[in-house]
Parts: sequence; structure tokens; C-alpha cells
Amino acid sequence: MTEEPRISNDEPRICVHGLGYVGLPMAAVLANSGYEVAGFDVDSEHRRNLQNREFSFEEPDLQRFVDRALDDGLTIVKEPSVANFHIICVPTPYDKDLDRTDLSYVRAAGETIAGLLRTGDTVILSSTVPPGTTDGLLRQVLEREGLSVSEDVLLGYSPETVLPGDTLSELRENDRLVGTVEGRPPDRIVALYDAFVSGDVRRTDATTAEFVKLIQNASRDVNIAFANEVAKLANEFGVDSRDAIGLANEHPRVDILRPGPGVGGHCIPIDPLFLSQGNDVPMLIETARTVNDGMVGFVVKLLEAALGAVAESTVTVLGVAYKGGVADTRESPALALVHQLEESRIGGIRLTDPYVKEARLDRDVLSLKESLAGSDAAVLVTDHPEYGALNPADFEDWMDGSVIVDTRAMLNEERWEKAGFKVYQV
Repeated sequence: MTEEPRISNDEPRICVHGLGYVGLPMAAVLANSGYEVAGFDVDSEHRRNLQNREFSFEEPDLQRFVDRALDDGLTIVKEPSVANFHIICVPTPYDKDLDRTDLSYVRAAGETIAGLLRTGDTVILSSTVPPGTTDGLLRQVLEREGLSVSEDVLLGYSPETVLPGDTLSELRENDRLVGTVEGRPPDRIVALYDAFVSGDVRRTDATTAEFVKLIQNASRDVNIAFANEVAKLANEFGVDSRDAIGLANEHPRVDILRPGPGVGGHCIPIDPLFLSQGNDVPMLIETARTVNDGMVGFVVKLLEAALGAVAESTVTVLGVAYKGGVADTRESPALALVHQLEESRIGGIRLTDPYVKEARLDRDVLSLKESLAGSDAAVLVTDHPEYGALNPADFEDWMDGSVIVDTRAMLNEERWEKAGFKVYQV
């Protein structure tokens, strides 16, 4: 097949499709590494906000980094354009009702890219997907215009493994996994990432790379589930689960994690489910999901045991984000707890969080004092660092009741009980 002309110097060399939690930082990192980058997102309002610098991140360094990229190398575009590299960072939500991954955004991105491809171009999928997506659905869509991924276009998969609150360092310092289809050498992709990744760039095939991303998060989910199961069992036997785990971990081959109210965030609660799609293998992973999702019910039972009934009680939920130090509420155990309490016809629920704004939730998020005023119980859900310094004297002044459920074991139980509180820890 005849070689197409290469991109001229005034055209972008990289086009990033999807400018969300991963795509926008990725585009900024590439632009700040010296590449010309076009950033495209199907959400026109999001594009306008980015073009007008109307964005904010909970990570100040990321805010400055994106702003700098927009000054030097990153262009927000209305339509994707031809490029040497197309990087797909679109959402892949899991539909629990249909028990399958929604790959419509991947398909749409692939259809757009197919009309732009020239011989010698490279396409990299970075979205989390079920194994076989790159070599299956995406390949089929890209090849409809006549170019072959076995000869004309390099097609690969390279997952992102970023941690909210530390996105930049994760993108630049973590090891990177690159897999291609048809056994094609991944040298072009490796060279791209080598420009900004300080970790190792490891090579494999695309389906293995997809599988590895999923089992990494599934492993964490299973280990958390075991810790949470230990907490439930310890409660049955009247044992302090955290003391027991600490003693168990003195063994050189034991490393049990800490229990908590469940698992939040966009990755760990969702990614393991991708592994069950299209197979009937009995899954320990699915059991782990059930255990972790069930921890919210366990917290409700602790509350009911402490209050007698929640129907006429007012409860304050401390922390709405899924983890400490961030404002990210995706799949937050706190919101699942609110939902279950509402189903129990609770008297009232107040929310407080030092990071989360009301606009993100469509619920009132109060100050600590406002949220505790007249409450019968307080449930500490998120391990924000500020909560380690909470003062029982303030709670005594503001609350009507004396029940504290500490799902993260952040409070000094003896100190709070001396102040007259009944403390229940997970």
C-alpha cells in the first residue's frame, strides 16, 4: 500500500480522545514533554471550559500543569484531526443491570479515528476494557476503512494506573505496560512513553495488557474483602479486629489489610466486574465484590444496635469522598450509606466533608459544626487527615446523642469514651 504523506510541522502529532480524569492529564503531560497535542472531547461544554481556562482540580500541581500545557503545545479542538498517534481515554462504564461493560464510547472513538488514519499511524487504547477489546471490537472498527492493523497501522493497549490526589507523579513515575496486536513490535509506543515515563516500559500483547490492568485492581479488591470479612467475624466473637490483624501481621508471610466501610473510587469497585463478562468461571472476585459492597450494611447494623432504631434518629456522615484527602465521590461508600439509611426511613441525614462541594453532589454539604448540631450519632466514613484531630469536646457541645461509629479507626477510642461517647469501630 502506498505510503501516505506525513503530518506537516503545523499539525498536531498526537490526538488524545477523551479529556476526563485520565485523558486531560495525559494530554498535558505529553504537551509538556515537547509534543504537539490536540485534545478532543465529545462534551462541547467541557471543551469550551477548557479553552476558556475555566477548570479546577483538587490537585494544585495538576491545575498549574494543565494551564501550562494549554500555553505550550496542547490545543483543545472541536473535531479530531490526523495525527501520528491517536490515544483513546474515553469512559467505559459498567452497566450492573445488564451485567456488561458499555463500550459505546470506545466504538465511537474508533469510528472517528478510522476516518483519519494513514499508513504508519499508531492507535493506543488506554481505557479500562474487558480482555480482547483492542484486538476485537476496536480492531474491527478501525479496519473498516481498508487499512490493516497487521500491516498498515500499529494498534496497541496501554492502561493508565493513576491515583487521584497524585495523578502527575503516577503518570510519570509508574511502570507502563504496552501491548500490541498481531505481534507487532511496540517500539513506536515505547518511544512515546519513554519521553516522560521514569518507570520501566514493559512489553506484552494487547489482551494480556488488558487482563493485567483488571487483575491488579481485582487483587486489591479481594485483599480488602478479606480484611472486611475479618472485621465482621471479629465483631461476632467480641474481638478487636485491628488488634487481631496487627498480631496476625507479625508473621513474616501474612499481610492483612485494614478493614473499612467498603471500597470506593472509579477503579477497584468496577474493574473486577469486567473479568466476568462473557464467561461462566466461578469467581472469587465476584464474592469479594459482594463482601465489600456489603460493608455499608454492616455499618448500618452497628448504628441500629447503638441507637435501637434509626427511624427517628438524626445521623451525621463525616466524609463524602471515597478516600481521604480528595474530593472524588465516585462509588463512595458514604453515598451508599446515605442511600441505605434513607431506605431505613431515618429521621435525618447530614453530610460534611472538608473537600467536597455541594455542587458535586446535589446535596447540602455542611460545616462540621452545622452537621453535628442536634445529631444523635456521627459516622466517620472517609479517612480525611483532618479527622484524626477531631476534638470530643466539640462533639459533646454540638451533638444531642453520644454514638460514634468510626469505620476507619481514626479516633482514640479511650479518649472519646472518657468524654462520654459510645464508640463503635469497624
